[in-house]
Amino acid sequence: MTSQLDKDNLPEHIAIIMDGNGRWAKAKNRPRLFGHNAGMKTLKKIVRASSDAEIKVLTVYAFSTENWKRSKEEVDGLMNIAVEYFRKEIGELNQNNVKINVIGNLAGLGQKVREASENAMKTTAANTGLLFNVALNYGGRDDITHAVKEIIKAGISPEEVTEQDISDRLYTKGQPDPDLLIRTGGEGRFSNFMLWQFAYTEFFFTDIYWPDFDEKSYYEIIESYQKRDRRYGSVK
Repeated sequence: MTSQLDKDNLPEHIAIIMDGNGRWAKAKNRPRLFGHNAGMKTLKKIVRASSDAEIKVLTVYAFSTENWKRSKEEVDGLMNIAVEYFRKEIGELNQNNVKINVIGNLAGLGQKVREASENAMKTTAANTGLLFNVALNYGGRDDITHAVKEIIKAGISPEEVTEQDISDRLYTKGQPDPDLLIRTGGEGRFSNFMLWQFAYTEFFFTDIYWPDFDEKSYYEIIESYQKRDRRYGSVK
């Protein structure tokens, strides 16, 4: 399936908002956590598809700073799913040279999730293939606030602060900004996700619920991206 893609015009960094798990489950008269578990299976496929297509960076929005507002049952379930994902998939991810990087305020997570995240990052730290960012307890505003605090701690005067100073202190420091954002589930917003990094990102919104999203849909969106004319404010 990757043969249909222009290897010379691949997005270097793809970000995904994995939306629609709950509505997918509701349509089947099942609980929301049933949808989140199904979504985990989709994530496994898309990580593998990203690696096969030689995408350099993939970032997924797994749990936002706003998601704490959901019911305790759903929050606990999502945290358990995160722990299960890291524990069950770490072997295959490591074997496929995928490097896991968990971004967000990890201090605000429970011990089990934090330990599973740290172990996944430690186990795959030396890998050189796909860089797989999992955004947990992540918010775009929190990311920028964190960067500003780090700049103040560094003693940089207001007159000296540059855009690069901010970028270098974000959770994605050292990484290219996303070229492409995909949001499933039919919503047309990006919900406090990577606000600084999305300055010139191409957006693609699809009505497909995340559990129904597959490799074919993924590659078709990448193909669509490759047909777009990215000018970055200039004129060709």
